[in-house]
Amino acid sequence: MTSSHFEQLHHILRHAYDNAPAVKAILDGASLVPDDIQTLADLDKIPVTSKDRLAALQQANPPFGGFLAVPFDQLEHVFLSPGPLYEPHAGDSPVLDSIREMLTIAGFGSGDVVLNTFGYHLIPTGLAVDQTLRDMGATVIAAGVGNADLQVKMMLDFGVTGYVGTPSWLMALIQKAGEMGLDFRERLSLKKTLVSAEPMPPSLRQAFVEQYGLGVANAYGTAELGFLAYNTEGGLAMRLLETSIVQIANPETGESVGPGEVGEVVVTTFNETYPLIRLGTGDLAMNVDPAPGQSRQGERSVILVGRVGDAVKVRGMFVHPNQLRFAVGQVPGVTRFQAVVTRPGNRDEFTLRVVPSDVSIDQEALAAGLSKAIQSACRVKVDRFEFVTESLGEDAGIILDERVWE
Repeated sequence: MTSSHFEQLHHILRHAYDNAPAVKAILDGASLVPDDIQTLADLDKIPVTSKDRLAALQQANPPFGGFLAVPFDQLEHVFLSPGPLYEPHAGDSPVLDSIREMLTIAGFGSGDVVLNTFGYHLIPTGLAVDQTLRDMGATVIAAGVGNADLQVKMMLDFGVTGYVGTPSWLMALIQKAGEMGLDFRERLSLKKTLVSAEPMPPSLRQAFVEQYGLGVANAYGTAELGFLAYNTEGGLAMRLLETSIVQIANPETGESVGPGEVGEVVVTTFNETYPLIRLGTGDLAMNVDPAPGQSRQGERSVILVGRVGDAVKVRGMFVHPNQLRFAVGQVPGVTRFQAVVTRPGNRDEFTLRVVPSDVSIDQEALAAGLSKAIQSACRVKVDRFEFVTESLGEDAGIILDERVWE
C-alpha cells in the first residue's frame, strides 16, 4: 500500500464519516473515528459490510442506505446492480478509473473500433465501459448481448479491432462467424479483447490465443467496485489493480489473512459519492506471490477460488471445492474424488476418497502426489486416503462435512 493510498484512505474516511450516515454508524459502533486508522492493519478494525447487509440497509433506509455522501442533485446516473443494490454515480469515479486502467493494460486506445457487449440496461458496466472507451478516443459499437449474426456482420463491416464482454459470448460470435462461412482469423480485424463477468477455462483462453490470434486480458471485478484484478498471461493468479484497497480477510473475524491463506475479497473504495468501506464481495481468494519477473515492486496477486458460502473450514483454514478441483487436477490418475471432514477426538480429520482412472495404478504414489498438491493449494494436510472402485455418484458433493458439534 503506497503513501498516496494512505492519503486517499484518510481523506475518504473523513469524508465518509462526515457525509455518509451509514459509515459514521459503522465506525461509531466499533468505537472508532477516522484518525484511528493509521495503517493497513488498522483497517481491519472496521467491520466488514457484506453485500447482503448493504442490500438490507438500502431496503431499511432507501434509496442508498445512508451511504450517499453527496447531495442527490449531483448524481448523473443511478444503476441497479445484482443484489439488488442501487448504485449512484456522479462525474468521475474510481470505477471509471479502474476501467480506464484495465482497458489500457488490455491495449485499447485511440483509433480502436470496439464491440461492447456488456449490458447497458440498469447495470453500470456497459455504459461505464462505453464512456471510458470514448474518452480514450475509441469508437464504440453499443451491442450488448444478443443478435450474434448481426454483431458478426457489424464486426466485418466496421473493421472491429477490440471486444469487451464475457468470454462465452466471444466464443459464440466466433462460432457464428464460422456458421456464416467466414474465416474468423482471416476476414475479421479483431485483435484485442477484455473479458470479464464469468470464469474463463484455460482451454478457452488457449483457443482464443492460438486458434484465433487474439490478445486476451481477463479481469475480475464487481458492478459496485469496478475492476479489481486482472490476468494477461494465463494461469490462475490475477494481479490486483491499485484503484482501490483490496484485502483478503477471514470471513469470520474480518482480519487480513497471510500469504497462501484463503479469505474473502474485501474492498475499500475512494469513491466520494458512494464510499464503500470494507465491502465484503462474498468471493474467496488466496493471497499468492507472483512468479519471478512477472510483477512490479509491491504488486500483489490473488487466485479466486469461489464463494464464501461454499467453503468449509478445516483446522482453521477455509477450503473451497474449486481449490480441491485445482489441486486434484494437477495429479493425473483420478476419475472422481470427494473430501470428507469428520471430527473424531475433537480434531478435524480430512479424508480424500478417490476413484482412480486405472485399478492397477500405484496408489501409494498417487496419494503422495495428491497430498503434496492439496497441501500446496489448500494449506491443509490430508489425513488419509480411501481408494474406491465404485462411482461416487453424480450428486456426490466435492466436500462432505460430517462433523457433529455437541
